Amino acid sequence: MEKMTTSPKSDVMPGTLDLLVLKTLDTLGPLHGYAIAERLHQVSRAVLDVNQGSLYPALLRLEHDGAVGSTWGTTEHNRKARYYSITKAGRRRLAEEAGKWERMADVMARVLDGAF
Repeated sequence: MEKMTTSPKSDVMPGTLDLLVLKTLDTLGPLHGYAIAERLHQVSRAVLDVNQGSLYPALLRLEHDGAVGSTWGTTEHNRKARYYSITKAGRRRLAEEAGKWERMADVMARVLDGAF
């Protein structure tokens, strides 16, 4: 049986948090901030650490830009929390940003593979 190795934990790369948040909300629907951070931690197999000091300013920025909306609700632990959801404008932005990211990832892969 192959031994699974874990990578050291990492902060989210600059410029990617908005994309990760939008994709998470697009996939799972409305979530509160802590649930977004936990989902990103889970999907990354515990590699990404999204701290509140980065996440909440990103959510406020996305809300200000019209990419997400928010409403107050109650968590599964009966606590009051703001739930964020992606908007139509957010879905358009997600598509644009994902396309840019995929193109850049392709370029990076070619450069790292030595295809100059």
